[in-house]
Amino acid sequence: MNDVWTSYDSKNFVLEGISLSIDRGTNYAIVGQSGSGKSTLLKLMNGMMIPSKGTIKIDYVTPNMNNKKFKKMLHTIGYIPQSLGLIKNITVLENILIGALPRLNTIQSLLKRFPEHEIQEAKRIISLVGLSGKEERKAYMLSGGEKRRVAIARALMQKPTILLADEIVSELDHVTAHEIMNLIADAQKRMNLTAIMVHHDMQIALEFANRVAVIKEGHKILEIGIEGDSIVDFQTGNINTEEIMEMYADDTKK
Repeated sequence: MNDVWTSYDSKNFVLEGISLSIDRGTNYAIVGQSGSGKSTLLKLMNGMMIPSKGTIKIDYVTPNMNNKKFKKMLHTIGYIPQSLGLIKNITVLENILIGALPRLNTIQSLLKRFPEHEIQEAKRIISLVGLSGKEERKAYMLSGGEKRRVAIARALMQKPTILLADEIVSELDHVTAHEIMNLIADAQKRMNLTAIMVHHDMQIALEFANRVAVIKEGHKILEIGIEGDSIVDFQTGNINTEEIMEMYADDTKK
């Protein structure tokens, strides 16, 4: 991203002058308080929105649903919205198989007739995310942590190179949040994924991400990371480490 500005109403900008570069195969976190513009950043990367000005490139392609090159590569971007986007009245297996739809022909896709090798792949991923034995359980019957595992599995079923996740561990207890983040970290290594994740908890972000962008009121005010036992400032800011942790720590830990 280079000098990206974005508005929902062509008057008020929700993001202003955002520039960032994310290396392939890394875990990049975006942290900020509610309304700071974090989710909008993911929508820009997914082509769901286009910037008012500035440029965005993913592997030299501009994210835009009207861009034929981008539409061809869209299946390589696994997107998990804050709502998770699960269909509550179908099973775990059926929800996960939705990730395979881009690989089916038109008739298979319309009838949702999945080849046996896709079903076996979905079952393999179900095992990978720790949901073995729950293939036939309806999504509405699952716990919060289990629903997140299904959403991750559906994204992995796309065989993505990039995983975008919006507040994937929000409202989870500390133990479950770490289980989900460890699951993503494991999948990232297995599949050489580039993970870009929105968090509200700075401690979780610093624990799992290579770099953390701090967003405040539509501006990227800091870009930091952990090297050894130190927080390294990759973008000069006026806020010290203690102030960052205080402002952006999980409310339950304040």
